[in-house]
Amino acid sequence: MSTNPTLETLLAHRSIRRFTPENLTSAEVQTLITAAQHAATSTFSQQASVISVTDPAKLAVLGDISGHHWLERAGHYFVFVADQYRNAQLAPANATTTANLHSLDKLLAGIFDATIMTEAVVTAGESLGLGSTIMGSILNDAPRVIDLLDLPELTFPVLGLAIGHPAEQPEHKPRLPQELVHFTNGYQRITPDDPTLVAYNALITHYYQQRTTNQREETVSHHIATELSRDPQQRVGILTGLQQQGWLRPADA
Repeated sequence: MSTNPTLETLLAHRSIRRFTPENLTSAEVQTLITAAQHAATSTFSQQASVISVTDPAKLAVLGDISGHHWLERAGHYFVFVADQYRNAQLAPANATTTANLHSLDKLLAGIFDATIMTEAVVTAGESLGLGSTIMGSILNDAPRVIDLLDLPELTFPVLGLAIGHPAEQPEHKPRLPQELVHFTNGYQRITPDDPTLVAYNALITHYYQQRTTNQREETVSHHIATELSRDPQQRVGILTGLQQQGWLRPADA
């Protein structure tokens, strides 16, 4: 496979959860936000915003919500927000624009923009020698995050990002073989006894047995089953938060 510095950065990705005490500089933060703003955006509507959370008390609340207090020791913490509020201020107020801004389509567009922006910051940070972890766990209590960050109507928190100077270099987790994720002209169905899936389960078992920290006996099938066994009520507040912010109200659902 051919390579270049961009590919090398992407292929070297790993999640970092232990950071040095060094905070990001204002110049580093500005660089990362510039990279975020140059990410792809649906219809050039720029439907996402970023909040830097620097208040220790607010970081502690995010630690409570996510269950990951190590985020408080990162060099910086971002929350990426789907944002149609700004476009509501930019567009002429009439029945059509108001209805469209509250639509599921525009909610998804904001989520897409915020997600793409997050990945741009991750990649930009890694190119600068930084490490990070994307955190969907801020949605464990979406209404609380909305209140914490004083988010107006037509905004919604999508992802958190703990980023900073790495104090660890964990091993790469082996990804699924490409034949299980890349198909041609249609979806390729598999069964639990598919040889490629069986081999991947064995590879993941070996990975967890051999890695330097948190060694355990686990297959990818067991990992997925554990994730799916989580109480769905843990994130029941997502729908409440969306409706609170002006999306997916009963008339629009």
